Amino acid sequence: MNIDSTAINILKRGVEFDTKKRYTEALVCYQEGLQILVDKMKGECDDDVKKYLKVKIEEYMNRAETIKKLVLKQKESGQFHEQVRIENNSTGHSYKTLFGRFLDEDVHYVIVEDPYIRSFHQCQNFLRLSELLVKSCSNLRRIELVTTKDNKSEGSQTKWFTELRNDLTRYEVYFVVNYSDTLHDRQIILSSGWIIKIGRGLDYFKPPENKFCLGVYDLDLRHCHETTVDIVHSKHVKQSY
Repeated sequence: MNIDSTAINILKRGVEFDTKKRYTEALVCYQEGLQILVDKMKGECDDDVKKYLKVKIEEYMNRAETIKKLVLKQKESGQFHEQVRIENNSTGHSYKTLFGRFLDEDVHYVIVEDPYIRSFHQCQNFLRLSELLVKSCSNLRRIELVTTKDNKSEGSQTKWFTELRNDLTRYEVYFVVNYSDTLHDRQIILSSGWIIKIGRGLDYFKPPENKFCLGVYDLDLRHCHETTVDIVHSKHVKQSY
């Protein structure tokens, strides 16, 4: 029976995430795979294939609905927790892949707490995150960064932040930086209540081998350091700024 291989692979990945209790990732895969199957069923002429597709669509749709209710219940009770382990030298862990599914119109402001947004490549990582936030969060109005001050860069850190602040203003996003000498935790707090805690902060990518290798620009192709990502949800995050 000719079933779309892309849909099969996506749904299989969804089942893998589901088994690992990485429910929000599973939900994204189920929704993508279901859309492909629905589109295929609409253009299918063979009645047997259509009947098979209908059964599969209902099966995965029911599981997707179950996951939605489970995630909602865990959010309401404050018990939602997903963990992603990034293995050493693994790829496929850009910011968008890792937590892009939480970036939407419900996000009005973002707080990034990371003590190591100081050197050039670390500030470039923060710039990449800012680009993703602006593209994904249509109602974004504020980005707040809490980090440590780099007293060795002769003002470069301040200069980079000023340039970014000026550019974000064009997108009607206010950017503020607060410095802390005691900051240790690394987390991204979204006004929608999602909190992404990355063990190494934003700086979990290994440097590229050279300036003309894959992964220089596409971070899904960049090798990573080992780290753990914990995703939780809190109803106590202030919803507006």
